Amino acid sequence: MIVANTDPRDRVILGIETSCDETSAAVVSGTPSHPVLRSLVILSQDVHRLFGGVVPEIASRQHLTGIVPTVRAALAEANVTLRDLDAIAVTHAPGLVGALLVGTSYAKALGYASDVPVLPVHHLEGHLFATLLEQPDAAPPFTALLVSGGHTLLLDVPEWGTYRLLGQTRDDAAGEAFDKVAKLLGLPYPGGRPLEELARTVTSSTIRFALPMVRKNAEPGDEDYYDLSFSGLKTAALHAVRKAEQGGSFDAQRAEIARAFQDAVVGTLVTKVERAARQYRRSRVVLGGGVACNVALVQGIRERLAARGGSVFAPSPRLATDNAAMIAAAGLFRFDLGERAAPSLTAQASLPIPGLVPA
Repeated sequence: MIVANTDPRDRVILGIETSCDETSAAVVSGTPSHPVLRSLVILSQDVHRLFGGVVPEIASRQHLTGIVPTVRAALAEANVTLRDLDAIAVTHAPGLVGALLVGTSYAKALGYASDVPVLPVHHLEGHLFATLLEQPDAAPPFTALLVSGGHTLLLDVPEWGTYRLLGQTRDDAAGEAFDKVAKLLGLPYPGGRPLEELARTVTSSTIRFALPMVRKNAEPGDEDYYDLSFSGLKTAALHAVRKAEQGGSFDAQRAEIARAFQDAVVGTLVTKVERAARQYRRSRVVLGGGVACNVALVQGIRERLAARGGSVFAPSPRLATDNAAMIAAAGLFRFDLGERAAPSLTAQASLPIPGLVPA
């Protein structure tokens, strides 16, 4: 539903995020180009560590338990009441459908009871806005790399609300590959940070993995120019682990395997980002998603773009993870467009990011 919006004053938006295993609420005020973070509460469900991955049924039940106190805490921290809100922004797609239903159902009920409009927000668009909360220059036009446990996409963003999908993973997401290889190396879940820390203990590795889907003679228009794939790299890491175990050198080579795997993932992502920035003449790169705070990845892109005078913007770890602040920030933009949720709003496990245009 579209409602004309001509009032230029700052808005106050409550954001709700329940797409996976974090129950989060936040209050953001301001304008779409200058969002101000006033509160952020993230309730992490550490119970999933026991199972080495997210269990959807447990996630949904934990959201049911945590969503009310999480929202109350976010409102109290921001020193606002429901009467102060202009809208409630909630993640409605994509994600675990049971988890999303908790957030969307609660947001609609809260909005109806408080006479506050509800805004449906796409989770991936939220990640694009996350860095803007900390770095005002992280604004279009830019090349965007969204890297998390569930998604890996390369976008060109000429303006907010217009997104060119250049490439995406054909199999595993980068974060998922990190988690699975970390498990092979005996590291805890989620595995991205532990693997990065283990890789940092060695300056180089005698083990080398080929960069997947990176051909030196690739040209724009080739099917693999921007697309990504990490399943083969994950298999290569598995073979390296088994070889080390059979040779009795696993403990000695764990860090080298971690370093070689991370180098291959980072090298691949850096190459794809550079191609996109060069092809579309972008001087800014914005990262989003849990893998976006990987130090090696951020440094790698900065070094590659330095010769072109490019700037790289990455969110802090707190805003890189799934959080409601990014949903509220994207909600400011959607509110300004006059969008409002219909009563029939529901959760959707998969949905293209709104505003996709042909590359």
